[in-house]
Amino acid sequence: MDIFSSQFLIALVSIIVLDIVLGGDNAVVIGMASRHLPTVVRKKAIYIGTAGAVIIRILMTLVATYLLAIPYLQALGGIVLLPIAFKLLKPQETNADAPAATSFTSAVKTIIIADAAMGIDNILAIAGAAHGNLSLVFIGLAISIPIVIWGSQCIANLMDRFSWLVTGGAAILAYTSASMILHDKIIGSLLQQYIPFSSYLLPLLFIGAILVYQRKISS
Repeated sequence: MDIFSSQFLIALVSIIVLDIVLGGDNAVVIGMASRHLPTVVRKKAIYIGTAGAVIIRILMTLVATYLLAIPYLQALGGIVLLPIAFKLLKPQETNADAPAATSFTSAVKTIIIADAAMGIDNILAIAGAAHGNLSLVFIGLAISIPIVIWGSQCIANLMDRFSWLVTGGAAILAYTSASMILHDKIIGSLLQQYIPFSSYLLPLLFIGAILVYQRKISS
C-alpha cells in the first residue's frame, strides 16, 4: 500500500480514530489507578505505566494475526478486567509505615495489567482496519499515545474533585469487560445462543455488581 495513496491515508485516519475512541477506556483506567498519588508522582506513574502498556501493545500487535485465530482470548481478557474494576473502587488505605513507592508501584502495575487486558479489543479492531499493514498500526499508535496520556491526567484530576466519577469509571470498565466476553467468537456465540438477551443482560449484571459493591463499601 503506497503511503501517499488515498487508501493509505483513509486507513490511517480510521486507525487514529479507533485508537482514540478505544483508548477512552484505557484513559479511564489510567486515571483511576493513579488518582490517589501526588500530582508529581501521578504523572510519573502515568508515563511509566503507559510506556509499559505500549511495549506490551506493540508485542501483541506483532502477533495480531494469530490473536484473531485464538479462541477464548477476548473472553479471558474480559474476565481479567472485571476484578480490576472492583479493585479501583476501594478507598485509599492509609498506612503511615507504608512506603510511598508501594502506591506508585501498585498504580503502574494496575495500568499495565488493565491496558494489556483491554488492549485485546483494540488490537483486534485496529488489525482489521490496517489490513495487515503494521506500519499503519504503529503510526496510528504513536499519534494516539499523547492523547491518551493527556486524557488520563484530566480524568484523574476530575476524580479528585468528583467522587461519583470513580463509580462511573468502574462501570465503564465493567461494561468493557462484558463487551469483550460477548465479542469472543466462541463464548459470545454460546451465551447468545443459550441465554436470551445476553448481549443486554451481561453488561447490566456487571454494572449492577459494581453499583452494589460501591454502595456496600460506602455504607
